Amino acid sequence: MIVDNEETCSADDVGNRPLGRCSAFYYGVGHMLNDITSSCWFTYILLFLTEIGLSPRDAATVMLSGQVADGVTTIFVGELIDRFGRFKLWHAGGSILVAISFSSVFGDCLSCEVLGIDSPTLRTIGYSIFAAIFNVGWAATQVSHMSMVNCITLNSTSRVALTSCRNAFTMVANLSLYTIAFVVFKVINGTTSDGIEKQYRWIAYFSIFVGSCFVCLFLFGTKEPRLKQHSPRRSHQRVLWNYWFQKILYYQVALVYVLTRLATNVSQALLAFYVIDDLHMTQSSKASIPAIIYICSFMASVTLQEFEWTGRRLKSIFTAGAILWIFSGAGILILPSKMCNFLYIIAIFIGVSNAFMTVTAVGMESFLVGRDLNGCAFVYGSLSFLDKISCGIALYTLELYHVPSFGKLQ
Repeated sequence: MIVDNEETCSADDVGNRPLGRCSAFYYGVGHMLNDITSSCWFTYILLFLTEIGLSPRDAATVMLSGQVADGVTTIFVGELIDRFGRFKLWHAGGSILVAISFSSVFGDCLSCEVLGIDSPTLRTIGYSIFAAIFNVGWAATQVSHMSMVNCITLNSTSRVALTSCRNAFTMVANLSLYTIAFVVFKVINGTTSDGIEKQYRWIAYFSIFVGSCFVCLFLFGTKEPRLKQHSPRRSHQRVLWNYWFQKILYYQVALVYVLTRLATNVSQALLAFYVIDDLHMTQSSKASIPAIIYICSFMASVTLQEFEWTGRRLKSIFTAGAILWIFSGAGILILPSKMCNFLYIIAIFIGVSNAFMTVTAVGMESFLVGRDLNGCAFVYGSLSFLDKISCGIALYTLELYHVPSFGKLQ
C-alpha cells in the first residue's frame, strides 16, 4: 500500500520508505504517450495497412521492422542509461521522437509522394521506415521509464505499487484511444481508401496530443532519481552483462515476462481481425470490445496497488491471471459467431487476467534487480528486446496465413 505522508530522513531510510501517492501518480502518467500510441500500433496497424491495399505479408513486414528497431534500441539505450543515467532526458528525447513520427505511421505514404511512384514495395518501405523511427523513440522512453522505478525507491512494495500505477494509466491510455477511435469511426466515413487514411490519421493526431499532455505532467512532477548516488557502495560498482546471465532467476523472469507480453500484445493485435472477420460484428466493436478489456484491467490494476507485495504473492497473482487468461482464450476459441455477444463477457475476464499478469511480471523484474541499480536498465532493456523480437516474429508468422475477408480498397 502507498502511504500519503513522506518524511525527511537519511538517504537509505528515504529509499526504503513507502512512496507518497503524488509520487506514484506523477510517475504513473509518464508512459501515457507510449501506451496510447502502442495501443494504436498493436490494435490497428495491421488492419490499417491491409485496408489501404497492402498484402498481409507486407503489413506484417512493416510491423516486424518496427519491432526489430524497438528491440535493438532497448539494448543500447539500457546500456547507455546504466553508464550515464539521466532517465528524464532519455524519456523526453524518446517522447519527442514518438510524437513527431507516429502520425506518419498512419498517414499517407510520404516516399510515394516524394518519388511520384505508388507501388506495394515502395509503400512497404516507406511505412517501415517511419515504423522503425517511431519504435526507436518508443524504446528509449520505455526503458528509461521502467528502469527508473528501481532508482526511485528501494522499497519492494512501493516498486510494485509504482508498476501497478503505471499499468493503471496504461489502461487509461488504452481507454482514451478506444474512445477516440469509437468517435472517429462513427463520424468519418471509411468506405474509401482516402476515408480510411483520414480516420486513422485523426486517431493518431488525438493520441499524440493526449499522450503529450501527460508526458509534460510527468516531467514536471517527477524528479530525476538519485538513489544511484546514495545507495550502498556495492551499487556504485559496474554491473556487467554476464552478471545477469549467471543468475537462474534472470531466465525465469525473462520467460514469464516474454510469455506475458506475447499473450497480451499478440491477442491485442489480432482482436480487431477476429471481431470483424470471424464474428462479423459491427465496425464500432473494434473499439468497444478492447475498451471493456481495458476498463476491467484498470480496475484490477488500481486494486493491486493496495497490496503488500512479496515474492510468493507475485507468483500467486501471476498464476491466477495466467489460468484465467487460458480459460478466456479457450472460450474465444470455441465461441460461435451466432453467440458473438458473449465476447463482451469474456472481455471482462481477459481484462482482469491481463492486469494480473502484466503487473506481476514487471514486478518480478524489480525483484530481480533488487539493489543492483547500475544494471537495472540492462535488465529492462534486454527483456524488452526479447519481448519485441518474439512479438514481431509471432505476428509476422501469423499474418502469413491471414486472408482478409473483405476486399482491399484501392
